[in-house]
Amino acid sequence: MKLKINSKAPNFKLPSTDESIFELNKIKKNIILYFYPKDDTPGCTLESKDFSKLNSLINKNKTIVLGISKDSIESHLKFKKKYKLKFHLLSDEKKLVIKKYGVWGKKSFLGKQFMGIVRSTFLINSKGKIHKIWSNVRVKDHAKEVFEEIKKI
Repeated sequence: MKLKINSKAPNFKLPSTDESIFELNKIKKNIILYFYPKDDTPGCTLESKDFSKLNSLINKNKTIVLGISKDSIESHLKFKKKYKLKFHLLSDEKKLVIKKYGVWGKKSFLGKQFMGIVRSTFLINSKGKIHKIWSNVRVKDHAKEVFEEIKKI
């Protein structure tokens, strides 16, 4: 299923690093939902650290950041602690949300094809509608670009 701008963001419930079950529909703020392939890998670490650096400015704009991957909560907690990430990570080990948001796809690395998470970010407004979608994200300056977009909501 291909999600579109201005469509309702699909609701979901996932375990979070704050030890709760996060439910999208319960949040009445803007949400940056970024899907990334794996904890503690170079691109994912850089992207997460960049969002973390901007987190207080993002929060001032009535927005929260959430990272999602198929790593376990244990893995997320280590990753979050190691880099002192200032926001929560959600664990989607069954890939239900990853597939619902259409970010599970064919990837290639060093000539090998495999299925994995296509790095993507969704900016969801406080009414639960998708404001903007970034697919096949290039990590460099991505967090800044998303932050600039928040100001337009």
